[in-house]
Amino acid sequence: MYSQISWNRTAAVIASRRIRNILGSVLGRDGWIWRTHEVRLINTSSGDTVNIGEVSYKVKTPQNPELVPVKHISDSLPQTVAQHLRWIMQKDLLGQDVFLIGPPGPLRRSIAMQYLELTKREVEYVALSRDTTETDLKQRREIRSGTAFYIDQCAVRAATQGRVLILEGLEKAERNVLPVLNNLLENREMQLEDGRFLMAAERYDKLLQEHSKEELDSWKIVRVSEDFRVIALGLPVPKYKGNPLDPPLRSRFQSRDIHYLPFKDQLELLYAAGPNLPAERVSQLLSLATTLCSQESSKLGLPDFPVDNLLPAVHVLSTFPKMSSQQLVSRLYPYTSMLTKEGRAAVEGVLSRFELLDGPSQPAPSAVLTVSSTRGNSGLADVKLRVADKDITFQVPAGTKELGLPTSGHTFIGTPSHSQLIAEMMQSHMAKDMCLIGPKGCGKSVIAREFAAMLGYSIEPIMLYQDMTARDLLQQRYTLPNGDTAWRPSPLVTAAIEGKLLLLDGIHRVNLGTLAMLSRLLHDRELDLFDGTRLLRWDKYQELKEQLQFSDQQLQERSVLPIHPSFRVLALAEPPAVGVSTSSSIRGQQWLSPELLTMFLYHSVSPLARAEEMGLIQGLMPAVPKEAAENLLHLAHSLRQTNTPTAQSLASSLSTRQLLRICRRLSRYPEESVTHAVNKACLSRFLPSLARGSLEKSLTSCCIQDPPDVPETRDLSCVVKDGVLTIGSVSAPVYKPNEKIKVPDVLFYDNPQHMMVMEDMLKDFLLGEHLLLVGNQGVGKNKIVDRFLHLLNRPREYLQLHRDTTVQTLTLQPSVRNGIIIYEDSPLVKAAKLGHILVIDEADKAPTNVTCILKTLVESGEMILADGRRIVSDPREAAGKPNTIVMHRDFRMLVLANRPGFPFLGNDFFGALGDIFSCHAVDNPKPQAELAMLKQYGPDVPEATLQKLVAAFGELRSMADQGTITYPYSTREVVNIVKHLQKFPNEGLPNVVRNVFDFDSYNQDMREVLIETLHKHGIPIGAKPTSVHLAEELPLPEVKMTGYWTVNQGGSSHRKLLCPNESHPIDIKGPVFLRVQSYPGNRQESRVMSFTEEKAHWQIPINDVNIICDVTAKDDTIYVATCNPVSLYSMKQHGDTIQCMELYDVFPRTLSGVWQPFVSVAPLGGPLDGQVVLHEEQCDTVLHLDLATGAVRRLILSLDDEQPVTRAPNWWGSKEQQAGHKMCHDFSHKNWLVFYKEGSSQLKVLDVLEGQVHSISLPINLKSVFLVAEDRWLLVESSTNAKFLLTKPMHMAAEDSAVCQLHSISEDSVSLGHGATSGERSAVQMLSNQELPNENLSAALGQKIVSPNRILADSGSFARIVVGFPELMSPNEVYSFQRQVDLPVTQSGESGSHMFLRGGLRSSAVKRQNCVSLLSANQVIRALPPNKVPLKDIYPKDVTPPMTAAYLEVADLSSKKVKYIPVPRSMTVSPYTNWLSKVSESDVLVAALGSGSVVTVDMGGHARVWETSLDTLQRSLMEWRNMIGVDDGRPVQITVQKESGMDVSAPKHGKIDPMNAPHVGGNQWAGGTGGRDTAGLGGKGGPYRLDAGHNVYQVSQAEKDAVPEEVRRAAREMGEKAFKARLKEIDMSEYDAATYEHFSNAVRRQVQSLRIILDSLQAKGKERQWLKNQSLGELDDAKIIDGLVGEKSIYKRRAELDPEPGSPQQKPKRLRLLVDVSGSMYRFNGVDGRLERSMEAVCMVMEALENYEHKFKYDIVGHSGDGCDIELVRVDKVPKNNKQRLKVIKTMHAHAQFCMSGDYTLEGTDTSIKHLAQEEADEHFVVVLSDANLERYGIQPERFAQVLTSDPQVNAFAIFIGSLGDQAERLQRTLPAGRSFVAMDTKKIPQILQQIFTSTMLSSA
Repeated sequence: MYSQISWNRTAAVIASRRIRNILGSVLGRDGWIWRTHEVRLINTSSGDTVNIGEVSYKVKTPQNPELVPVKHISDSLPQTVAQHLRWIMQKDLLGQDVFLIGPPGPLRRSIAMQYLELTKREVEYVALSRDTTETDLKQRREIRSGTAFYIDQCAVRAATQGRVLILEGLEKAERNVLPVLNNLLENREMQLEDGRFLMAAERYDKLLQEHSKEELDSWKIVRVSEDFRVIALGLPVPKYKGNPLDPPLRSRFQSRDIHYLPFKDQLELLYAAGPNLPAERVSQLLSLATTLCSQESSKLGLPDFPVDNLLPAVHVLSTFPKMSSQQLVSRLYPYTSMLTKEGRAAVEGVLSRFELLDGPSQPAPSAVLTVSSTRGNSGLADVKLRVADKDITFQVPAGTKELGLPTSGHTFIGTPSHSQLIAEMMQSHMAKDMCLIGPKGCGKSVIAREFAAMLGYSIEPIMLYQDMTARDLLQQRYTLPNGDTAWRPSPLVTAAIEGKLLLLDGIHRVNLGTLAMLSRLLHDRELDLFDGTRLLRWDKYQELKEQLQFSDQQLQERSVLPIHPSFRVLALAEPPAVGVSTSSSIRGQQWLSPELLTMFLYHSVSPLARAEEMGLIQGLMPAVPKEAAENLLHLAHSLRQTNTPTAQSLASSLSTRQLLRICRRLSRYPEESVTHAVNKACLSRFLPSLARGSLEKSLTSCCIQDPPDVPETRDLSCVVKDGVLTIGSVSAPVYKPNEKIKVPDVLFYDNPQHMMVMEDMLKDFLLGEHLLLVGNQGVGKNKIVDRFLHLLNRPREYLQLHRDTTVQTLTLQPSVRNGIIIYEDSPLVKAAKLGHILVIDEADKAPTNVTCILKTLVESGEMILADGRRIVSDPREAAGKPNTIVMHRDFRMLVLANRPGFPFLGNDFFGALGDIFSCHAVDNPKPQAELAMLKQYGPDVPEATLQKLVAAFGELRSMADQGTITYPYSTREVVNIVKHLQKFPNEGLPNVVRNVFDFDSYNQDMREVLIETLHKHGIPIGAKPTSVHLAEELPLPEVKMTGYWTVNQGGSSHRKLLCPNESHPIDIKGPVFLRVQSYPGNRQESRVMSFTEEKAHWQIPINDVNIICDVTAKDDTIYVATCNPVSLYSMKQHGDTIQCMELYDVFPRTLSGVWQPFVSVAPLGGPLDGQVVLHEEQCDTVLHLDLATGAVRRLILSLDDEQPVTRAPNWWGSKEQQAGHKMCHDFSHKNWLVFYKEGSSQLKVLDVLEGQVHSISLPINLKSVFLVAEDRWLLVESSTNAKFLLTKPMHMAAEDSAVCQLHSISEDSVSLGHGATSGERSAVQMLSNQELPNENLSAALGQKIVSPNRILADSGSFARIVVGFPELMSPNEVYSFQRQVDLPVTQSGESGSHMFLRGGLRSSAVKRQNCVSLLSANQVIRALPPNKVPLKDIYPKDVTPPMTAAYLEVADLSSKKVKYIPVPRSMTVSPYTNWLSKVSESDVLVAALGSGSVVTVDMGGHARVWETSLDTLQRSLMEWRNMIGVDDGRPVQITVQKESGMDVSAPKHGKIDPMNAPHVGGNQWAGGTGGRDTAGLGGKGGPYRLDAGHNVYQVSQAEKDAVPEEVRRAAREMGEKAFKARLKEIDMSEYDAATYEHFSNAVRRQVQSLRIILDSLQAKGKERQWLKNQSLGELDDAKIIDGLVGEKSIYKRRAELDPEPGSPQQKPKRLRLLVDVSGSMYRFNGVDGRLERSMEAVCMVMEALENYEHKFKYDIVGHSGDGCDIELVRVDKVPKNNKQRLKVIKTMHAHAQFCMSGDYTLEGTDTSIKHLAQEEADEHFVVVLSDANLERYGIQPERFAQVLTSDPQVNAFAIFIGSLGDQAERLQRTLPAGRSFVAMDTKKIPQILQQIFTSTMLSSA
């Protein structure tokens, strides 16, 4: 024997290279090839002998010569192969079965075939797959003329005929299939289904000596030929994927390792293939291949290099010697698309080692120049390629149609990269089948079509799907018209015979075992089919014909058919998922196995470059707006280049296909916004919040700005007129259908939002798109579609998908009639045939591998049905072919699906097929639209109720979007509530909403959230109609006339004084622009559990030290001013946001003394709506503020205003109050204001619109000014309280004639018996500026009277009415409702507690009087402190009055009642008590709001709206009671009305039964039930109801529902006992338990919702799959015929699927929480609670992930000035109970308290990311909690961004805890989108964490 050099692995490469270099130079080319075979191969005819070495075998003549392999032996056999053949021959002579094991590739099969060809043996070949069953090996039944026969299959045929059975792919077969062969292998025995028994040859021959052959035949014994052998071919399983060999089976085989050919043999072969190539290049390629097949490379996880493909590659190289080797290698071994970064680096290292990195230097072919058919050979074409500057012509196989030149048609625009790709494909096409790899929507199918068109190929597209079986690929069974079973070849087989180009779309989806069925077809062009037909390569077939001298006809009868020489396979696939350890189907799989690598040459289709894509778009759609297209491309490319999973998934929604669709639409409707199109394509409405944020950020960075939301002013109506439908601005002709009956008709109320969706749909519909509508449940997707089709008058077919939908059920429904199988067309086929619209509902419920067959239907309009028919879109293709259905041109699909993700957990239909449809997100209607729609459903339901429902559900939906609750409440639910209320108006709303919310009644957390939300919007769930708590009313004292006011206007000069005035323009400083911040208002309805005067309340976002100093309202806007710091808040009464302007910068603290600013607000009207004037009293500053723009202007009224106040009051100085400047704003809505200073004699009138100031000089010193009317003002003199009336002209103009006159008013009192004389003038507190309406005046005075009047309040009366004032000059009567005691004199003994809280008694006069009048309600309202309220009269003796901030005293002059409404205490009060006490005497400020209500704001910033007017209160109470519903307390009776058929005779009382037994019916007894004519209950025709006491008096419902107290107590005690026992068990004190509860409760909801999501994802992962070929279960449609013929295993059932053999173990996800425990956390905890929140966040992580350790491994690490990895929780020691968790929390707190200062955020993040990247896990997450003061330590945000994204394997997120100023927001702008969050409100940290969890970790769990 020839002694070989044994190569050591890596040494082999180096040594071979040395030898090659030495010998190459010495011997020249041929010297390197050693030809020293000692093996004589004597090729003999029959009867001869074959010798291999010293082993010889005698050849027998074959019975069926067409079964002997041909043309497998090459001329020169490599030495190794000869060795293998010799071994097989030895085993053959020993009668043993052999197993050839080795790496993937055709070598093992080829050796087996060579042996059989040498020894002239017939072969039975079976490729095993997971679908192979026992029947495929032993016997299969077929029906012939009504009877079922058994037909022997390969194993039995081989055994009886003495053939060799080749079993390929043993590792693919399911475990329990192959043991069928065990006995046949071992003892050559087998029992068959038809009763025969196969017996080994020796035993049979022994029996034959004793018995005749007839006897043995009658015993059904069959002889197994002694020539029967089995050759099994398989892969070694631990290394490759598959089932390991069954030990009993393995022991029956002799094995031989057939590794790749040794280096020199291989080299010899390659030299022969490429004789004109430099030896150096060939050996370099081979060295590379050998290195990549070594064990070292497989340890790196690199798949084996397909060595067998080097031959075709060298074939290509010899035609193109200038081609770059690197390019060639990447076709053989597409390492860039299938390996991780490390893998790619390793391969490139090897490439450079062998000097193969010559990609850039060698030119690639740039384009195909011409394609022409080769003369004399129709199957070939001459192709001329341009490579660099040379043209190379070569021959390739071509199709049967005429050849097309590369043209840019209207459907294909050539781009340079695509031309290059097609040119490269031409090169590969010369040698082998190809596979195109590229992301979805990048143009693979288009390129394939263009390629086929150039070469004249007809395309046979086959859409592959996941559960595709070998049968679906090759042959299917069907029945002939007479009921016989037969096999129908699949499109794949017909394509092979007719020489088409087979397009395998989606080989990444199909199971690897199924594809392996094709390996023999791809490598050898041979195929064995199920019915015994064999397909042979063209030249082999010709050879066979010559050898056997058979005609085609004869061979066909023997089932041998040729494969057309032009037949080629082109596969399309999406890139393999790189570095994915899970085999989860969500994220694709690593499908490019070593086995598949040997089958194709690979070309990757990269997404187009930007310029090319632009060219493509403009070429296909010249009309597209250029700017829009450029922005769009900018966005798509920036997303494609970002290497984060989020960006990648967004980019996949913006594939070239989707961009073309958007541009097609933009070119038709250029006015549309690009943002809208992008959001539609990405379905941004349903993206997780992180992805949505990331998309928005990308949109802004690409300058794609949406125009600001224009309110929908367009008329969105739909009109059908003259056969044209118009929706909004789009029109379409109405269809004239043949089948009117199928046009849907649906109850639909138009609303603007759905009309917009329909307008959008119509646009896409007119563009010829198929539509996909995605939305939550119950948002009206079906309604919209039905309405849409109804308007278009289109008939529809309807398909509802579900979990069990299969590809077969989508297309055809098989059924059996009279033994013949009949296929019923499914709605899909009907719709395609007839041009109907196919509505596919619940598309996300079916597995995506099923729905993906829709892709070919949508894209190319082709689809193959299970009965062999096909749908085609091109009528020319269908011409003359019987089995084709031409797709109707009106056929369209409208697909409906729920949104992907939790809680629907459907399959991601959008992810799989979204880019072939035009997507529309359907959302719940906006509040206005929803309200309008509900009004149509419930015209009689009160609008207030509808508004409450809409608001409450709106809030619940936004909570569902944020992930606070899981169920997305939809319009469907609201509509059902409204329908109920419409039908049964007396049922209370709380009862009816339970119809929706009872689902959640057992989930405690969810229930709390719901009740809170419903209460907030005033849906009184849980209220009783009896709980009405209005304030107690007390009688007002009688009204008395108490005196006269006389306006003196005599002629004498001292009575009538003229007051000079002068005008000058005001000086305006500014404007400066301040930020107007918006806060959520969180307005809560107050009448929830009970009915009170309080209507609503909300908290104004002020901090603890701020002080409220003025409240005023205009229309329904409320303005609140605060003075420490000075700010202004404004809010609408029913709005949900609060605007705030902080004026801190305008009013800085002055340096000297303690300065306490005090401001008043005056809202302006007219053209200046929304603007206010702010007046500061101490330094008389007047500011004009515009709340819309944030502009602040300072108005300088007098010329001497500019001098600063020099005399600063010292805080130890004078105690007396400084005189303040005042502003009167009664007429500010007319845009003029009056200013004066207490004690001065000047009035300034500011006209805001004209910008003028008029100053009026007076002869008196002022105390106060009341604007009684626009032209009459009441002035009070400062020392004597004397009153004067100032009259002035209505409009102050410049004329001097208009002079103001001052009249003194003398007050005369009627003697009252109190002895009050006119000398005691009381101070006026409030004077109305308009009069009471006449009916109110009459009611108040108790007499009919019409007169001008004013209402006045002072300390001595509840109210005074001055009749005739100010217009009448005659004496005006004053009528008073006197108090018993003047207010200021009230004793302050009782309410010491309040006084104590408020820092002693009020020392000085307060600034706000807190008294308002509601003229239309005839009420005077003031806020009084509790010590001035007669509490004894209001509350009974034994009741302690509640703690209140104040009481509202409402004096109603119509009903003559006064009532005191308690205002609840404020939660917080500013510590500046002295300053507070100067604002108001009680803790609240009051302002009138509208006509019947007032608003109060307490010192803690809590605003409340009170309804005081009696009329509105009564109306509201009615509505409230109606809303709650009337429950009259009577028991519910069930009565059945019988139609007795007897007439009613005269009514009578009836006989009285002395026994009083119950009677039912019978027209005789009194007191019966359900009868007729007599008195009783529930019958008909009786004179009156008479209850004879049979229905026992019932306990009230509420009492029965209540649980007895002792039971409740027992339950409580049981809970406490268990709690204490648990504490004892974990050794935790009750104090500790309470501390832990504090943290745990804060995040209870988040923990709960996270756990719900985790559970459901776990459940989804465990979803069961179909197992086929079962012997019990449901009938499998695909196996109906097998059922007809009587097979057993024709069922399928659901079971948990075992993981694919060889698929890697699922590893848990790895999470690290990096928390900031630095000193600043402790220091600022008091400000915003950041440390507490971090502790809560840690608590949440620990609680949520408890018991999920197998899915999530987590640890928690702290960083502070002490270091960057302070261990808090270790991965292997996670806390198990509350005590351990509390310890972690305490550690955090203690560390933050005592650590060094400094910031290690960056280092900590970096360390954590590096640490995690080294661990093995499914995915890695780092979440960093930090405060944002990085800048303080000089850390650049850019550096932090770099660290966050430093390792693509680790998803890192940063949560910044609200910081000083806008640090955090600035930081967030520089950090990558979706990776950083700012929690200004620390309460949001747990929510943000929950978002991160749900949108990333769980997306793939």
